[in-house]
Amino acid sequence: MEGGSVSNVEVCNLAYLGQLEELRSRLAENRALATRADQDKRTALHWACSAGHRDVADYLLNLGVPVNDTDDADWTPLHIAALAGRDEIVKALIGKGAQVTVANQNGCTPLHYAASKNRQEIAVMLLERGADPDAADHFESTPLHRAAAKGNLKMIQILLKHKASVNMQDSEGNTPLHLACDEDRADEAKLLVSHGASIYIENKEEKTPLQVAKGGLGAILRRLVEG
Repeated sequence: MEGGSVSNVEVCNLAYLGQLEELRSRLAENRALATRADQDKRTALHWACSAGHRDVADYLLNLGVPVNDTDDADWTPLHIAALAGRDEIVKALIGKGAQVTVANQNGCTPLHYAASKNRQEIAVMLLERGADPDAADHFESTPLHRAAAKGNLKMIQILLKHKASVNMQDSEGNTPLHLACDEDRADEAKLLVSHGASIYIENKEEKTPLQVAKGGLGAILRRLVEG
């Protein structure tokens, strides 16, 4: 395994490399290896999710491995699959009872990563299974903050459709609208304002979204609000 090794546990490496037959024969010899955790407390399922090997993930899930095991930073397989954009694996994990609202050490839920990385189908799956659109991480940042900062218009629409709060403030006092304005995301800013985002909330620097907006964006937003 030299060179291709991501883990100090052989079955984890096999899962990461997608070597299903080899993994099968290993586990036929010793079923207990299926749930063996490595130096970072990751299991073979974590590694299959990371690399996107649906067949390996399905095989492990059908063996009945725990779906909500966390690594040493409290990432579940679902966190990893959501971040990596593995739609089919996310669906399989949810089908086996993966917890959608679980937070890792950074306070992030799988939905935070789906929103950051613009994984739209995954976000919908998570939200339809009860993921909290207003979950706040350790910086008080919600998935909507993430989507607004990145300029993911469709993601913002998805979150708003699932009743995400538009005026929550992060640890810097910024609302999603502050972040959209700061990055000059005009379409995103207009969408947020049309869904009730306030142009008057001040952040910790005592700046409103209007004051953060560059160019003509502030004037556009003011016209939207004042009709």
